Amino acid sequence: MAGWSYPFGAELLGRAAGLGTASLHEAAGRRGALPFGLKPLSASMLLAGPAFPVRSPRGDNLWLHRAIAEAEAGAVLVVDVGAGEGYGHWGEVMARAAVARGLAGLVLTGGIRDSRQLVELGFPTFCTSIAIRGTAKDFGGDGALGEPVRLGDVTVRAGDLIVGDADGLFAIPAAEAAAVVTAAEAREAEERTIFRRLEAGETTLDIYRLRNGAIQA
Repeated sequence: MAGWSYPFGAELLGRAAGLGTASLHEAAGRRGALPFGLKPLSASMLLAGPAFPVRSPRGDNLWLHRAIAEAEAGAVLVVDVGAGEGYGHWGEVMARAAVARGLAGLVLTGGIRDSRQLVELGFPTFCTSIAIRGTAKDFGGDGALGEPVRLGDVTVRAGDLIVGDADGLFAIPAAEAAAVVTAAEAREAEERTIFRRLEAGETTLDIYRLRNGAIQA
């Protein structure tokens, strides 16, 4: 997409990558959770980067090839193929091409294949299924690069911060990213204090004031 560039720096991305997606989601006011059916191929896969949205027809991956060529290094491809669980839209060849281009990862609302090779390669891949069925390459197919895509109840736009871990995926507009990351860091620091209190013998009932209906959590 012409004119696309990083909306935030590597320092913020590094901080975001060190936070849990659940913490970021809570810090954002319980916003930004992408559909829970999007799972990493391996629990060890971590993803953080600016979104490069892609809209592609179900059972076709030509727009994904175009995205690999157009996206800037560091981008996360966020691909909406509709209900594409039965097709392997992405495999080892495309993953190796993405690594060579310096892309940060893939979020795909459909199936991938070559899953073992992708895990060995270590390219962060979040998808809804694994399927061996191949795809078409329709040069007249309806798709787009860089236009907003809607995943569940979240609209993802170019440059939005995307973070993924074993728990799921989080997205937030670039303009809010710094504030949400800072709030999530404070939330995790508070949790570490709670861990120490638990180790000292307090209970969650007392810490969160869950006795007598006075809830503070």
